[in-house]
Order: sequence, then structure tokens, then C-alpha cells
Amino acid sequence: MPKQIILAAHFPGVNNTTVWSDPASGSHIDFASFVHLARTAERGRFDFFFLAEGLRLREQRGRIHDLDVVGRPDTLTVLAALAAVTTHLGLAGTLNTTFREPYELARQLATLDHLSGGRAAWNVVTTSDAFTGENFRRGGYLDRSLRYERAAEFVRVARRLWESWPADVIVGDRATGRYVREAGPGAFAHHGGQFDIAGHFTVPRSPQLHPVILQAGDSPEGREFAASSADAVFSRHGTLAEGREFYRDVKARLARYGRTPEDLKIIPGATFVLGDTDAEAQERAHHIRRQQVSPQTAILLLEQLWNRDLSGYDPDGPLPAEDPDVDAATISRGRAGMYPDPVGTARRWRALAQEKGLGIRDLIIEVTGRQSFVGTPQRVAEQMDHFVQSDAADGFILVPHLTPGGLDEFVDRVVPLLQERGVFRTGYTGTTLREHLGLRAARPVTRVGAA
Repeated sequence: MPKQIILAAHFPGVNNTTVWSDPASGSHIDFASFVHLARTAERGRFDFFFLAEGLRLREQRGRIHDLDVVGRPDTLTVLAALAAVTTHLGLAGTLNTTFREPYELARQLATLDHLSGGRAAWNVVTTSDAFTGENFRRGGYLDRSLRYERAAEFVRVARRLWESWPADVIVGDRATGRYVREAGPGAFAHHGGQFDIAGHFTVPRSPQLHPVILQAGDSPEGREFAASSADAVFSRHGTLAEGREFYRDVKARLARYGRTPEDLKIIPGATFVLGDTDAEAQERAHHIRRQQVSPQTAILLLEQLWNRDLSGYDPDGPLPAEDPDVDAATISRGRAGMYPDPVGTARRWRALAQEKGLGIRDLIIEVTGRQSFVGTPQRVAEQMDHFVQSDAADGFILVPHLTPGGLDEFVDRVVPLLQERGVFRTGYTGTTLREHLGLRAARPVTRVGAA
């Protein structure tokens, strides 16, 4: 029996994936855009809809970085609204543990799980970025070494809150239309290094008990956090070899937490470009990449590695001769650091540019990412299936290059081929996101009502 492929739809944002110049590109603010992408995903029987989050507008050289998506409306508000216009699609939001509090966020997620009938998911992220912290009362108070410690404790506290309401509470009787309570909600209390709280939770147990937990960190600490606390990992490994190694490493960590490989799904982000022939798809992919990396964007992306003002450089000219400035304050603010070894990375980029005769823009196109799956619908379906059956992933979070209609072609042309191969559902068989993903029912981590 082949593995079933997990598919999710990523609403593009906080990146330069979106091709703004395309006439089909639409608003990232208008609710109709969110509705279109979500309903397309549900028509394609996708597992869930995924929202990223930006808590502060990025800046570069002291100016707002306006060449990509830098923000969007509040995540939970959008997902709650989408719950009313979808019926089966999971609703996943990226929500930061550094600048929120467990009681507040646990209450919001439990509410979303109720409103959606058990379709809520939380992508747990962290930050030690003081620049983002300036938007919040406590500022950049969290030391980088504590970010996963806080995140792990945050998730433990949230689970305690979700479980604190006894299972035998009846919150509504459809036959009589009356609300009946057989037992009161249990008290909670937590005294830890990051949180010291006590009280009573106000939201009854939601359909999933625990909303699905996703995690996106790739560091050793992030992988360990995923193994201990997550239901799924949003990974960045796009090649077969890298995917297999990440899959093996993270799944091997589960046993020490009493978990099995089926308890954690690996779902990398992926892009796609389709064509009637492979050659047409490759030509289209090349055109899209040049639209995604404009001359201005190429210079700004190069600055993020070099940490220098390169605005005077020709985007079609050679790379800077000097090395990145590793001692100066970061030139790009509001974005996680991507290059742990800037000098070494710059030297590799120079060597590649010399070997292939690439200017700055073409070099940036070469090294900053490419479409994951390119070809005819048949070839893309075959490639995706091979990736999953080879244990390089359990599925994909698809990131289209157009909003809101970028997923339409995939649903119309690739999904039927995956269904024909017997690796993707033809209809929803469950009602909750946990059921869609093939996850076991959430197991309580505390005794019900225990403080």
C-alpha cells in the first residue's frame, strides 16, 4: 500500500515568491483572495491552508523593504473567517511564542478549533529579534539561547490549559437546545522558568483536544523540539538526498519521547511550474524566476549576505571583491539570518559566478532557490510521488507564485493524476485535521483537571 501524500496550500507572504508584475496577481489583503485560495485547496481535497506571519515590516538600509510581501492582516482573524466559508480544510497559522502568552493563545486556538469543527493548527515559531520586539511591551528581552526553552514550555502550558476542562463537561444539548454542565472546568497552575500562571481556562475541550502543532526550525534544537512537541514539521529541504537525511534524522529522535514515526509528519515547502511539455515548463520556470528576482531584489538579497550597502553595484555586473562585513550591525532587520558563515558563503558564490560566468542577478537566481517540481502534470505527479514513497517527505506545502489563483492549475491538472496513482484522496473521510493527516487522537499529557 503506497503512502498517501499530504498536501497543503501556502498563502504566499513574507518572501519574494509572488510575481507582482503578472496581470493575474491580486491583493494580499482583500478577503476574497484568501477565500479563493482556500476554496481551491478544498476543491482539491487538500489537508490544510497555511498562513505565514510577519510581526514587523522589514527594513534594509533603514528603509522599508517593499519589494516583497512584508506583512498581512492578523492570522487568527483571517483563519476564523475562513472557517465560515470552508467545511473540511484544515486552518494553520504561524504564531510566535516569544511575544505572546500561553493563556491568550491557547484560548484563541481552542476557539478556532471549535468554530471550525476541529480543523485548527498552530505553526510554532520563535524569535530573539530585538528589532521585532520593539513592537511589543517587553521588547527584545529574550536571549537567543532561551527561545526554544520558552517555546517548549509554552507548548506544554498550552496543552495543560486545553486539557484542564474535564472531558465529561456537556456544553450543549442539541435535543433540548439547553446548555448543561455536569462538572466544572478544572483549575490550572504552572510554575516554570518562563511562565508562572494559575486560574481557570474558559474554553471547553475542543474537537481535537490539542490543535495540530507544526514547527519549522531546522537547527539541532529545532529538530529536537519537533520530535518532542510537534505533529508536523514544515521543512526547507527540497532535494531528494537532503529530504531523506532530514526525514531519517528527525524521525529517529521520536523514540526517546515515546513516539512512533507515524506521530510526526515531514512536509517541506515546495513550488511547481507546469507546461504542456517539459521544455515549455522549463522555459516558463526560467521566466518566473527572473520575475521573482528583479534587478533591485537581486541587490537587496546580495546585501543580506554581504551586510554592506551595495546600491551602487550593477545587477548584471560582478560580485563585490571585498568580503561580507561580519562585525557591523545587520543591514537587514526583521528577517532571520540565513547564512551562518557569510565569508565562506561569499567565496563559494564567487567561485560559482566565475565558473558559470554569472553576474549578480543571475547568481542570485542560481543560489537563492528554484522551483521544486517543473514539467508536465504527469512528470510533476510522478516526481512528487517518488519523493514521498522514497521517505524524503510525507507531503508538501505548496507555495504558488501567484495570489490568489496560483493553485488552480495544480488542482485541475496534477491532483487527478495523484488520485489515479492511488496516493491522494478522492474525498474527505474524516472531519478533523488530525484525521486528514493520519495522526492519532491527541493524547493528554496531564491528568484531566490536575493542576
